[in-house]
Amino acid sequence: MADFRAIEDWAGHLLGKLDGTSRRRLAVDIARRLRTRNTQRMREQTDPDGNAWQARKPPGPALRSKRERIRQQAQQRKPMFAKLRMLRNIKARSEGGNTAVVEFTSRAQRIAQVHHHGERDAVNPGGPMYDYPARELLGISDTDRDWLREYLLDYLTP
Repeated sequence: MADFRAIEDWAGHLLGKLDGTSRRRLAVDIARRLRTRNTQRMREQTDPDGNAWQARKPPGPALRSKRERIRQQAQQRKPMFAKLRMLRNIKARSEGGNTAVVEFTSRAQRIAQVHHHGERDAVNPGGPMYDYPARELLGISDTDRDWLREYLLDYLTP
C-alpha cells in the first residue's frame, strides 16, 4: 500500500490536471490491464508473489471402474479456476473516476473468496465440507507496480 502512496504523491498533481472523462478512461484501462495480468497468473496457477498454488487434492482410492480412473486423472491435469477467470466472471471497472476496480461477480465472487482466503465450504451444495487451501487469486505484484509506474509515465508524458 505504501508503494501506491508513493505513486499517488508522484503522479497526483499530474492526474489532477486531467478532466473527469480522461481520469475515468485511464482508471478503466488500468483495471482492464490488471485484470489481464491477474487472469494470466491464475492460468499459471501462481499467486502475485510468484509462488505456486497448492496442488489439488488427489482422488480417493475408492474407484469403481477404469472409466472413472481415467476421468479423475484427466481432472487432475486440468488447470484450476478455468471458468472463474472468464471475462464474464471477473470485471474491471472505474469507481467515481478515481479508482480502478477488479472484482469477481455474483456466484463467482463467493467461490473466489473461499479459495482466496482458504475457508471451509461445501464441495457441492448440500455436499461434504472441505477446508480449501488459500490460493491468492487477485492481487498486485511488484512487477505490476513497476508496470503501473511505467504506464502512468508514458500516459502522462506528452
